[in-house]
Amino acid sequence: GEDGQDGYSPSGKQWALGGDTFVVGCKIPDHAVVFPQFNILSPDMHDERYNTENGMYKAKCGLDKLCFAWGHDEYMYRMLDANNAKIPKEGFDMIRYHSAYPMHDKGAYKHLLRPEDEKRLDWIRLFNRFDLYTKDGGNDIREKMDSLWP
Repeated sequence: GEDGQDGYSPSGKQWALGGDTFVVGCKIPDHAVVFPQFNILSPDMHDERYNTENGMYKAKCGLDKLCFAWGHDEYMYRMLDANNAKIPKEGFDMIRYHSAYPMHDKGAYKHLLRPEDEKRLDWIRLFNRFDLYTKDGGNDIREKMDSLWP
């Protein structure tokens, strides 16, 4: 599609996500993802090491121990981190996890999070109030870009 989120890859296998991200290495939660009927296509769901609630993780291991499906969020986070961007931890979390809707919007993976991770999720949810709906027609600022410059 025009927004790049249709999962199409001209070279064959899709290697990154353009949309909601999820934790890899454990069962994909049917209740928390769009189109759960496709979860069965994930190789992880056929591997006994990864197809359980905890998968390769220990309960309450914490947000920093979780691996997410590769997408634009993780790319941006890693580029900023590698270039020593001066962004507070909360800002890095907002960037890195803003598409992890199964986690911060649907409540998935709570069994893998530590109590202190909830405050981090609050920052992500706060950011998403401004991010998610900036893409609809009523908020499209592309035609007004020149007027936004100081």
